Amino acid sequence: METSGELTMTMDPADDRTARFRAFVAEHRQRSVRLAWRLTGGDRAVAEDVTQDALVAAYRALSRFRDEARLETWFYRILVHQAHSFLRWRRVREVWRAAAGNEPPPEIATADPELSHRIATALARLPQTQRDCFLLVHGEGFTVREAAAIVGKAEGTVKSHLHRALTALRRDLDDLRSHGERGV
Repeated sequence: METSGELTMTMDPADDRTARFRAFVAEHRQRSVRLAWRLTGGDRAVAEDVTQDALVAAYRALSRFRDEARLETWFYRILVHQAHSFLRWRRVREVWRAAAGNEPPPEIATADPELSHRIATALARLPQTQRDCFLLVHGEGFTVREAAAIVGKAEGTVKSHLHRALTALRRDLDDLRSHGERGV
């Protein structure tokens, strides 16, 4: 369409979404991998796979994204869902391995493996939604409002889950705090 001697071009909404998604991926990929790493138990390869699966799922669903939520919130909801799906299937695989008698012990490689194991165990004891809320807010720095949108819960519910998670973690890891205070 030509107006006053200028050519006016309109951008296809699908092209705009694709461009925004590409920019989002470039900006948020590492954060996504970090969140997936935390949600799935600390295996870098698994986190990369879960993130890639979430990115593919989001790209395929991009035509249905209607800007009713922020692109970031929409994607992280998909990522959390992918992590949950992975964990469900991992449990099934672990049962199969255990039944076959060749279940490998889970390990998290860090500077202090014993401490990492304690923290991972305490996090694993939390109910799924409490763990998700805790990791989103305290692990990844999302606001309570953003975490609520990602997990599909009301803000008050997320706050309740955070409180319960913190109470349980303090209870499970309290001896670490008392050792640190005595200089041990």
